[in-house]
Amino acid sequence: MNSSQLSSTSFTRRLALSAVGAAALALAAPAMAQANKTVVGVAIPSATHGFTGGIVYWANQAKKDLEKAHPGLQVIVKTAGGAPEQANQLQDLVTVNKINALVIFPFESAALTKPVAQVKAKGVYVTVVDRGLTDTSAQDAYVAGDNTAFGKIPAEYIAKALGGKGNVVAMRGIATTLDNERMDAFNSVLKNHPGIKLLDAKYANWNRDDAFKVMQDYLTRFPQIDAVWAADDDMAVGVLKAIEQAKRKDIKLVFGGAGAKGMIKTLMDGSNPLIQANVSYSPKFIYDSIKLTAEARIKGEKLPANTIIPSVLITKETAKDFYFPDSPF
Repeated sequence: MNSSQLSSTSFTRRLALSAVGAAALALAAPAMAQANKTVVGVAIPSATHGFTGGIVYWANQAKKDLEKAHPGLQVIVKTAGGAPEQANQLQDLVTVNKINALVIFPFESAALTKPVAQVKAKGVYVTVVDRGLTDTSAQDAYVAGDNTAFGKIPAEYIAKALGGKGNVVAMRGIATTLDNERMDAFNSVLKNHPGIKLLDAKYANWNRDDAFKVMQDYLTRFPQIDAVWAADDDMAVGVLKAIEQAKRKDIKLVFGGAGAKGMIKTLMDGSNPLIQANVSYSPKFIYDSIKLTAEARIKGEKLPANTIIPSVLITKETAKDFYFPDSPF
């Protein structure tokens, strides 16, 4: 074989090797793209009441806005009607959807702690929102409203409105760390007002129908109630309905929370004398949590360990600043 033939053979071989290499790169490209892609799983409760309706609305709004702004980003939103369903969804998000970041609004704290820890153990970045876990090592970041202020502000307002003396009943939400924070803060204020007696505090699951039943029980058992703290505006609606049906005139004040548009409108209009104030706690923080997490992970960055969004007193004078008529909550 002469030198020109050797050169031709060598060139042909190099072409063949180049073709094989190109084909290999082409096959590897989707895998590399998948490896570099940010896939954020969002696990939230179903819209069983107004506040979670707002959570679902804002989560889907975040998906829409973020996927438009970041073409390489995928946001998968899952809603669950209970803790077992949410735990199963976490497994699917990891094994089927191959998420590398999770934003979770836990249905319950204790029941979801181990399932979330298992997700984190597989290398997924975890942001927990609002309802904290019982073991914070299962998360990378925590974003929530100020639950201490959410319990403290109503207690201070009620104590002042009653002149430091009277009977109070309370409605709790679901057994979660945030509910404990709210109740502990409420109780810590009442300790400074010995003339105010907390007659009972039962769970009403942040649900107006459940709150209606609990309030009926309170009205049956207690002949004198001066104020009601319902730790959510949905529950406050159920409370007002029960009071109206019972035609009770002893109750001077019902304090809800989270700034639902219907309650804020009532406060603005002054249409119900029992509604005199509220405390802010917008479900939009799920949008902010998803956005912060997604954009940090795209850059390979982390969030602060804790991000707390302030809760403030809403009065008739300031209510217009908290009224969002287009929001579902």
